[in-house]
Parts: sequence; C-alpha cells; structure tokens
Amino acid sequence: MPAQPDSLRAGLRSSSYGPQAPFPDSTYWIDTSQAMAALFPASGPALVWIVGEINSDGSTGMAMLSFPAPMDQATTYTNILFSGVDRNEAYLSAFDKNGIKVWLQVEPGDADLPALIDLVLQRYGSHPCVIGFGVDVEWYKWNHDNSPEGAAVTDTEAKAWSERVRSHNPNYQLFLKHWLTEKMPPTYRTGIMFLDDSQQFSDLAGMVDEFKQWGSTFAPSPVGFQYGYEADQTWWGQLANPPQAIGQELIRNIPNVTDLYWVDFTMEQIWPRK
Repeated sequence: MPAQPDSLRAGLRSSSYGPQAPFPDSTYWIDTSQAMAALFPASGPALVWIVGEINSDGSTGMAMLSFPAPMDQATTYTNILFSGVDRNEAYLSAFDKNGIKVWLQVEPGDADLPALIDLVLQRYGSHPCVIGFGVDVEWYKWNHDNSPEGAAVTDTEAKAWSERVRSHNPNYQLFLKHWLTEKMPPTYRTGIMFLDDSQQFSDLAGMVDEFKQWGSTFAPSPVGFQYGYEADQTWWGQLANPPQAIGQELIRNIPNVTDLYWVDFTMEQIWPRK
C-alpha cells in the first residue's frame, strides 16, 4: 500500500450538468463521497460542489449562481445572474451532519471574482462543512474566440482572491483549477490548493506522468486531481477499481497531493443509485 499524505480528502465533483436527471439527493452524495474516501485509509470524504456555472452568449460569459440574489437590491452585480430558488442549502445542511467537507466552486466568466467570493461565502459560510472556495480558471474571462481556455491568473489576482477568501474564515483555502500550469499564478502560493482536471490520456501511466509534473510545479503547496472522465474510460474501464487504482498511483507518485475527486459524468457507473 502506498504511503498516505498527512491529510487527504477524497470524493466527487458535483455539477448540475454531470449527473443523469433527476439530480441525486443528498444521501447519494454522502454515500458516494464516503465510499470514495474509504478507498484511501485515513482520508476524509469531500465534495467539489459547483454553485456558479458559466452562462455564455457565445462571446462573453456570466456566472449563473444557484441561489437567489441577496435581499439588498441596492447592489448591482455585473455579469452575475441568480437563480430564483436556493439549490444548495438543504444539501449543505445534510453534509454538515455527516462530516462531508465541501469546496464551493464557480465558473466565473467575466464576473468580478471578489464579488463572487463574497456572495457565495456570505450565503453559505455558516455551514461547518465548507472548507473553501474554488475557481475553475478555464472559465475565467472566458471568450470563445480569444480566450477559449480562460485567462491566466496573475500573482496580484491570486493574492487578492486568497486573502478575500480567508477574510471570511482564516481556515478557508482557495483552489484554482485548470490543466495548464501556465494558467496558474507564477509565484503566489499562500492559501491555495492547485487542482488539475486534465483528461484524454492514452493510459494510466500517461496520466500519472502529467499529474506528477503538476504536483512538482506547485510543490510544496497542496495539489489535487479531478479524474474519471469519459474520454479516458477506454483504459480506466478495464481497471478492477478505477477510483482506487488511479488514486493510489497518484498518492504513490505525488507527495503533496491532498485532494482526489471522481467526476460526476461517470460516477453512477462506479456507484449506481440505489
């Protein structure tokens, strides 16, 4: 058995567009994140829970938050849309009761990141399950023609976002997600976990080699990996226990890994609904 990192979270990524309809209830997310964590001794169950998704008109992007606007209507939020109902509160309350750790993630588009951080953490920061805030950089200042993979994050931006997240709770962390290291801040590291969601590998060895580079680029900062994509199923589908086999190889080869997440696109092939 490979050595475990000092602190490891393992679970799933959740989005509105990943699972088959109807969206799974909280029991499913609790059971599956616990099942994923059980594959790695001493790890704890966790979720990447997307609360803001890109809403694009083809050239620019807006962040569509899955909860209503604040009662204070005096503030106008540019490039931020709101849902008429809260789609997260009941789930987060259930996760509180069951010891599930939760990252609240957004796909920001052209929205102001500090405003998104404040909106999300002011609404949900009272939940003990929440451990931080995540940004999918693929959708940061996304533009179909000029920036199809998102804009690179500067050190100044990373510092401002990390400090803004920790202003809500000093124990919170920020994660930045992409598959290209050049999209990450060049040198700023404080309070940040770097999450890689690359896919389309030829085999497990190819995945491990690329993820090792991600880990070494940001060491000793914590890194995480999001895997289980359909594009890789031709090879991971042949493994006896894909989430465990992949995760063990990543743990064995990347000493600063702290987070492992299976994506919701294929989770029901691994953990069918009861």
